[in-house]
Amino acid sequence: MLIRFHGRDHDKVHEFEDSVKLRDALLKCDILPSTVVVSYQDQILPLSTVITSDIELLVTTVSSGG
Repeated sequence: MLIRFHGRDHDKVHEFEDSVKLRDALLKCDILPSTVVVSYQDQILPLSTVITSDIELLVTTVSSGG
């Protein structure tokens, strides 16, 4: 199964053999989950979402700092 993360700051594709939680997929692609919001068809996905098939997800970087 292929997962593509794309957005202003990211464009990564990774192949997974089995279903995977969104948080784990982000980490495999070297994207820190705490710094982004992930959406699919204009719906924000929780990091606990389990992905079971090929998908393209929009990654929006969230600004934070002190």
